[in-house]
Amino acid sequence: MGKQQHDFTQGNILKQLIVFSGPIMLTNLLQTSYQFADSLWVGNLLGANALGSVAVSSTIIFTVLSFVIGLNNAALTILSQQKGRNNAKGLSNYLNAFVVILTLLAVTLGVTGFLLAEPLLNLLGTPENMMTAAKTYLQINFIGMLFLFGYNFISTVLRALGDSKTPLRFVLIAVVLNIVFDPLFIAGFDWGVQGAAFATVTAQGAAFLYGLVYVLRRKLAPFHIPKLPKKQEVGLILNLGIPSGLQMAVISAGVAAIMSVVTGFGEDVVAGFSAAQRLDSLLMLPAHALGTSVSSMAGQNIGVRNWSRVRSIAKYGVLYNFSVMLLVGILVVFLAKYGVQLFIDDPQAVQFGTKYLQIVALCYPFLGINFILNGIVRASGAMYQVLALNVISLWVLRYPLAEICSNLFGDTGIAIGMGASFLTSSLFAFLYYRYGKWRQKKLFTKHENG
Repeated sequence: MGKQQHDFTQGNILKQLIVFSGPIMLTNLLQTSYQFADSLWVGNLLGANALGSVAVSSTIIFTVLSFVIGLNNAALTILSQQKGRNNAKGLSNYLNAFVVILTLLAVTLGVTGFLLAEPLLNLLGTPENMMTAAKTYLQINFIGMLFLFGYNFISTVLRALGDSKTPLRFVLIAVVLNIVFDPLFIAGFDWGVQGAAFATVTAQGAAFLYGLVYVLRRKLAPFHIPKLPKKQEVGLILNLGIPSGLQMAVISAGVAAIMSVVTGFGEDVVAGFSAAQRLDSLLMLPAHALGTSVSSMAGQNIGVRNWSRVRSIAKYGVLYNFSVMLLVGILVVFLAKYGVQLFIDDPQAVQFGTKYLQIVALCYPFLGINFILNGIVRASGAMYQVLALNVISLWVLRYPLAEICSNLFGDTGIAIGMGASFLTSSLFAFLYYRYGKWRQKKLFTKHENG
């Protein structure tokens, strides 16, 4: 086992949580800066039309990435449990199955997406003057789909084995190369929007190949020449991966529905809300990272049915999250205006964005509880149950409460409804964690792959 890998079935839980989650937070921050830098170069070097073309194409790429994340969540669950069971053969077999499935899926999606790029963009109502650039950008990204799948998957495998530091190295390589290649390909080679796409694919490809060579040379994971996986392995992966992918689709659709409430209040509110959402994506990074961390830690312990330690991981995860996100929330109350002004300067839009953030900020700890407790439940393999919790969170609570409160209190009601949904959905997450039957979920037979 590599020196960076942790056995979470023993040792100080709080210390492990802090040490393990730190690199994941940095990795997520780098991923966010990756997208930010991309938009920055395209917008400044090519103008608003090109930025719009990239934004439309990125919507489709994000949808595909959602399923990648879903399958990676399934990988995290299965591989962390096998790691906890200390089942080297089972770990190797399932790792092989994931490699085969993800490779086939990446190639299939790449070819299909390349051929259907224009119809997909038409479905989104892409303006005619953006179509050529958007189609080119999208097709190049679909060509590099294997790289996108690859370097995300290697990172997930290492986290399942208790290593969150090495994936940080891969993402850092991708980010640095993208920052260098963007201006070179866009302006230096005069490739325009397709230069931005080539920069992204080249950076991801380099990160993937470096990661693969690094892991193989150091024997950090039991990769071997792929072979045809067993039917039961494929069945389990799809049984967990499909609902996990649907979770992301539910989240994306829920965000779009909330935006329909926001647009009813005019362009100032839309601009202020959009700026606030950009900040939200940064402010929620600690909660996202802690959710991934507890999922890895709990998965290893669920693999050996060590429920007392799983309970301790949940307790420390909730307390640590609450402390961190409460601090973030307090800072936002005082600094929200300055954050919003980084993105927009219209006084009315800034006023709405500031007010929105100040209201929802102190509810961040409760949204974080969702990430922690759902991460624990997900680690057991109860993916359909987590999907149901996400449907409740977004479609039963967040969207209706935002709609109702905005009707009662005007544009201020959007924030009130969102904050109320964070608090209420954390209660649902707790009730299912406490009383649900997720602990009865068994992914493997006693002697499977033994």
